[in-house]
Amino acid sequence: MKKLLITGAHSYIGRAVEKYLSRWKEEYAVTMVSVSDGSWKELSFEGFDAVLHLAAIVHRSGSKNDPDQWPLYERVNTTLAIEVAQKAKEAGVRQFIFMSSASVYGLDAPLGKTVIITADTPLNPKDHYGLSKRKAEEGLGALCGKDMKLAILRPPMIYGKGCKGNYQKLAAMAKKLPVFPDVGNRRSMLYIGNLTEFIRLILEDEAEGIFCPQDREYVNTADMVSLIAHCHGRSILLVKGVTWALKLLRPLTTAVDKAFGSLCYDPALSDYPRDYQLFDLVQAIAETEN
Repeated sequence: MKKLLITGAHSYIGRAVEKYLSRWKEEYAVTMVSVSDGSWKELSFEGFDAVLHLAAIVHRSGSKNDPDQWPLYERVNTTLAIEVAQKAKEAGVRQFIFMSSASVYGLDAPLGKTVIITADTPLNPKDHYGLSKRKAEEGLGALCGKDMKLAILRPPMIYGKGCKGNYQKLAAMAKKLPVFPDVGNRRSMLYIGNLTEFIRLILEDEAEGIFCPQDREYVNTADMVSLIAHCHGRSILLVKGVTWALKLLRPLTTAVDKAFGSLCYDPALSDYPRDYQLFDLVQAIAETEN
């Protein structure tokens, strides 16, 4: 039986992984621990096969480039991750799985342009979150070795039932708007059901390295909004030829580039010897919305 310790007891991904692995009660035992205070230091890590470190501060409102907020990001996202890994290593844990982010690349996708992340793309984070994750990766890389394998995950935007963030904003529009811009963009995204299977596989394989899991197909924003509307018994008119209007809006809000830019992982980055992409977009949206 694999024994997994998950840090981030209240995290969206942590709860999803715990629920998913509960399907195999005789193969996996999952323990969740909160690291919001120092009580985790009293927990013995001995006997665990792996630690999945999810605890992190993401983008706090108005803080992503506020110099006064950097110590908090560094303390939680960098220092804490290394401290947890050090304790795991001393306890004989064989694998440390660290949830990083595509933010370590520091890339945006302007409307009308396509940005593809490849194996040669340098790390160049542009905000506190991305920088703190990159520094954590560096510290963990120096700490781990033959005694404890390190798996770093850099997922794109994660979505699924109960998720937060930009997906919910698009879903809200899909449930209300009669029309939506039809822009031919492409985005790498990762459905929570595909992520949980990926984590199960790398846990089973005791895999190490840097991984960029993503859904099998790129997502077009208009197609996704249309699918969400359909799940709620609505039809939404997709309107072409409005890119000029979106370009006028770009200086006023970053939402235009986030929704309609093309930011993708090279598919080769997301290859894994075993299939984790169990859900296509239609299935993923149906599971999320229903």
